[in-house]
Formats: sequence, structure tokens, C-alpha cells
Amino acid sequence: MTNIVVKVLITFALDAEFAPWRNLRGFRRRAWGAVDAYVAEIGGAEVGVVLTGVGPKQAAFAASKAIEAERDSLRFCISSGLAGALQPEYRIGQILAARSVLSERPHQETPERVVEGSAPLVSFAEELGATVAADFYTAGRVIYRADEKRRLAHAAEAVEMESFEVLREAAIRSIPAVAIRAVSDVADEELPLDLNRVFDDEGRVSFPRVLSQVVRYPKSIPGLVKLGQRSRRAAESLAKFLDRYVAFVAERAGNLEAQVTAAVP
Repeated sequence: MTNIVVKVLITFALDAEFAPWRNLRGFRRRAWGAVDAYVAEIGGAEVGVVLTGVGPKQAAFAASKAIEAERDSLRFCISSGLAGALQPEYRIGQILAARSVLSERPHQETPERVVEGSAPLVSFAEELGATVAADFYTAGRVIYRADEKRRLAHAAEAVEMESFEVLREAAIRSIPAVAIRAVSDVADEELPLDLNRVFDDEGRVSFPRVLSQVVRYPKSIPGLVKLGQRSRRAAESLAKFLDRYVAFVAERAGNLEAQVTAAVP
């Protein structure tokens, strides 16, 4: 690669979230520092995409390893992927950038830990058309029931499972970071299955577990097809946004703050 002026880490939980962008840009899989990543050059930036697996524990481990491997050359970090809307105004495929991310504590319903996104990175996202959300909520499990979403709506605007840990690992090392996600299910929507049952211990989709759930709940099939179509649409919207966003920020990398101002929980 030539003329690289900025190195960027972007994390996704699953390949399905990343696939449209991977295909759009022709990312190549290779070692990136001490981690396996998908790498491409975009607008003078060397972008390394790391798939963390679903969940806070998996995200913390993968993000820590990736950020530490490139901490001397890494200019900024993005936690990306899909999210569930908690507010009724958000629609499928809408791009959200969070001012801050909340994290739940075990055995407590109210989030108590907060890490802030980089203000310039949030501002750049807004400039390119993203909707700024006050807070994302990083949950320890898939929030699949509509009543659960309603209970969380007082605390945040969207729910996902990795961004707090990714932004926290970046903040520890004074790397500017932001959470940018696309809406894959709306606030009043019930997911067709308890998706917590389809992931293995590494946070990857286990197809035998998916098949087992479908056999057990055959009426979920139309809902799963619909969710898959919407998720694909959201991932495609996210790919187009990130492609523009990375190049846009790379040109303005000098305007990023020299250190992360958020307190690290």
C-alpha cells in the first residue's frame, strides 16, 4: 500500500455485518500487527477490520489485542455493526453515531458505566448525514423482546453488544474512537427467536444451534427471513456510509483530539 497517512481500526461482531463493505472494497485478509484482520486502503487510510464475535467479553478481548498491536500508529477506532432501535423515530438502515455508550453492570438493570465517543468523530459522522444519538446501550445479551426495549428506552437510543468495550479499550490507550451503527430492527419489533441461543462460546453464529431453534420453533422462519433481509439492507447502508466516512476523516485526521477526554470506567 502507498501514501498511507492514517491507520484505522474498525470492529464488527460478525462477518455478515461486514460482508457488504468487504465486497465493495475488496478487503484482503492478512496479519495486521499481532492480529488477523481484513485490510484495505481507503482515501489514504489503511483500514484494518477485526471481527470480534458477539458480546462484551469477546469485544473487549479482540479490541484490546488489536489496539495494543497498533497503538503507536493507530489514529482512530470505530466500533461498528448493527443495532436495535430503542426510540420509535429510528428506521431500518438509519446510520447512528453515539455521543456516548453505556454499559450494564451484572445483575443490575440500570447502566452505570459510561464512555464518551470522540467529539470530532461524532461531528464528522453528523456532517456526512448520520443521526447523532445521545447514547448507545451495550447489553450483555441479545435484547429480543419489545418489552425489554421499552424498559431500556429511558436510558439510551439504541442497543448493541460491543461498543462500550471497544471504546473503553481505545480510551485506555488515548485513541479517539466512536460507535457508528445501522439500525437492523425497530423499537417496537420483537425478534423471531431468542438469538442468545444461537451463538457459541466465541460469540460466533453456530449453524447447528440455529437449525435446532428453527426445528423447535418452525413458525419463526418467516420472521427470520424478514430479519435477515432487513439486516442485509442495514449492513449495505452501513458499508456505503463507512466508505465515505473513513476517507472523510482521514483527510481531517489532524483535527482529532490529541487525547481521549472521557473518563475511563
